[in-house]
Amino acid sequence: MKLRQLRYFVTVVDAGSFSRAAQIAHVAQPALSLQIADLEEALGVVLLQRTPRGVNATAAGKRVYLEATAILRRIDRLREVALGQGEDIEGSVHIGMSSTLAARFSGPLIAACRDALPKVRLTFSSAGSARLAARLRDHSLDLAVLFECAPSPDYVTVPLLQRRLYLVRRASGSVMPASIRQEQLADLQLVLARPPNVARTVVDRMFEQAKIEPLVAAEADVMSDMLAAVQAGVGATILPLDSTDELPGKAGLVSQVIEPAVWMTACIVSSADAPLGAAGEAVRDFIVEFIGKQSGGQPAEATPSDDEGSGD
Repeated sequence: MKLRQLRYFVTVVDAGSFSRAAQIAHVAQPALSLQIADLEEALGVVLLQRTPRGVNATAAGKRVYLEATAILRRIDRLREVALGQGEDIEGSVHIGMSSTLAARFSGPLIAACRDALPKVRLTFSSAGSARLAARLRDHSLDLAVLFECAPSPDYVTVPLLQRRLYLVRRASGSVMPASIRQEQLADLQLVLARPPNVARTVVDRMFEQAKIEPLVAAEADVMSDMLAAVQAGVGATILPLDSTDELPGKAGLVSQVIEPAVWMTACIVSSADAPLGAAGEAVRDFIVEFIGKQSGGQPAEATPSDDEGSGD
């Protein structure tokens, strides 16, 4: 088995066809096919299945793809480690961020990080925290900013900030109280995050402890879809926010803090079994400082019982 064969295999899976992969890898298609065949022979399994629309990884191929991707990323980090010992850190870093946090931080964070680390190439995506945690496990992300507080030997976790749960609803034209009691939520139609979702887990636990049977009108995967449903009059939603003003561009919505308080802690997380290169460490440290300043300079501390959530 050769490293070149792993690179070709990953390229074919990403491209979805041998012809596109050959163009990307700058190699003749017959030679590419031969390298994949040699890899399959070395491993003793079929990795790819040809279809009328291209090629798909087999079950074994998907497992090999995850491991090959992790291996290649570690190999590629060697150059970053070597170059990162000097003043000019360079390299590429893949970052994921909870969609709730991305709505507040992603734009300013990316711009500020580009200015501070101009030779670091960022790839940014947003998703629910459960999905981001899965991508850390398969090493398709270097860092994830999400709601995560349960200690785990699989992750290196640095707390960033704390958020309370708020009810977000469409404005009625009348003045809304600044807060709402948990028991009052029982009478509202709600748009909630679709499981598996850590914020949803926290909300469900809140309802269970309050002995409330919620009226779930709809479910959505990301915050933008939840807010769109609220604006359309489907129902209210529950989100971890840091103030009632944190809904930029969402005219016609109001927020009420939920009492008694339910807290979630946002953290920056990396995989414990795939150490960050110099660029990854620099980006992680920058994010900790940046979000610390944005949230008043006070690092989060894990709050008891309600901090098991890891995001939206």
